[in-house]
Amino acid sequence: MTELWQQHWPDCPPVGYKLRDPYRDLWVRFHSLPESKRYAEVESEYGVVLERYNTVLDELFAGGDIYVITPVWATEAEVPPSQPGDGYWQTLLVEDDPDPEFRTYCHLFAARRPWRYGCLDEPLRDIADDKVAGVLITDTQMRRIYHPYDGGADVFLATPGERDRTRDRHADWLSSHPSGL
Repeated sequence: MTELWQQHWPDCPPVGYKLRDPYRDLWVRFHSLPESKRYAEVESEYGVVLERYNTVLDELFAGGDIYVITPVWATEAEVPPSQPGDGYWQTLLVEDDPDPEFRTYCHLFAARRPWRYGCLDEPLRDIADDKVAGVLITDTQMRRIYHPYDGGADVFLATPGERDRTRDRHADWLSSHPSGL
């Protein structure tokens, strides 16, 4: 996996919030709810959130397998135990500080699974509620990355043209802010 990541995303570690700057020409952000509302409050809004997440995920990954990459943030370099179905991938030193108490590590776990619409609804709902953060979903060749967050998703496509086509299909899900945030 590390070799594939380096092949496609060499300018950034596999940390979702860091991808946007070096890969702005491949990035588009979609909001989860109309009028850029951040959090769902009623079940019908959760339906909209999950439909938007799943629609784009299905466009990116239908018919293939995906990696679901989950970070565990820690102040220790020691790798925590993996969750069932997740395999340890790597540890990143995200914040290097001379004082060991202020160092931040990101331990990445990856699970390979077949993509099907709705298969990630439970973790996506947790992400929408800000209970989980930093998850990356990618094809097994790591050409496309889907990074859901509470309020939307950052999507990184293989080419600027693919980004433009995906953005245009869901133009009503975009931010009105000039930067796209």
